[in-house]
Amino acid sequence: MINDLLVKPLEEITAGSDTSAVIRACPGGAAANQAAWMAHLGSSVTFAGRAGARDAGYHRHELARTGVRVHLAADPDAETGSIVIMVAPDGERTMFTDRGANRFLRPDDLPDGLLDDAQVLHLTGYTFFEPPVLQVALGLLARARSRGLAVTIDPGSAAFLTRLEPGAFLRWTDGAAIAFPNRDEAAVLVGAADPATMAARLARHYAVVVLTLGAAGCVLAMRGEDPVSLVAHPAQARDSTGAGDAFCGAFMSRWLAGRPDPQAADLISAAEFAMRMAASVVTRFGARPAGPPGVIH
Repeated sequence: MINDLLVKPLEEITAGSDTSAVIRACPGGAAANQAAWMAHLGSSVTFAGRAGARDAGYHRHELARTGVRVHLAADPDAETGSIVIMVAPDGERTMFTDRGANRFLRPDDLPDGLLDDAQVLHLTGYTFFEPPVLQVALGLLARARSRGLAVTIDPGSAAFLTRLEPGAFLRWTDGAAIAFPNRDEAAVLVGAADPATMAARLARHYAVVVLTLGAAGCVLAMRGEDPVSLVAHPAQARDSTGAGDAFCGAFMSRWLAGRPDPQAADLISAAEFAMRMAASVVTRFGARPAGPPGVIH
């Protein structure tokens, strides 16, 4: 779980003095944002995580109001993770990350029956980047695979992926039903190339790859088939924070509706719908849905 602090300067930054800016505090975290979008769009979603005891109640409420079932452990010592997000004039962002209580997620934080009624286990890369939490992720993967559950993966962070042993992330997550890398994450995982080539390389490991390219759209690759490039919906970007999370959550909501055997046309439709949701997010501050739960067509 993450506290986002969005900072968008309204003028050229004055080093060593004051700069007028818009500053907003918002609930965040990639997995939590994705869960919120999935629930908002009609999927049944359960989120499990860890937050500092001081504001665990706030985060439970924020997720619950989008329709997510929440299992959030309250850490008595560590503060909730925080990210300061500097938003450039074009909406691009730079993030300063303190993982906080996320670093102390442990198996006891996960209910015994967490996967009992699940169709899919979805994990973000942040669960793989530090040894204690990595063991939780690998344990969940083993439980999901033993039950025959589909697994979906968002690699999460190019900067953190570069710190892993080469090939480790692909080895841990090989066989997942869907992966949602962005261009930079794909380049770390399979080497820099054009998007279609990177997507095709990743499709050797995942049944479906949805490679997001921001304003340039996305590439959809399915194992054994030629990648398909899709054009993004135009939008005037104010803040790109959470656009990828909205994309992932929206795609997942449509994909789940078509399970267990969605066709290529269904996946393309899901990607187009996801791009519409992402385009709506970049026009405002904050990564979560703005309104009450309800399917958006």
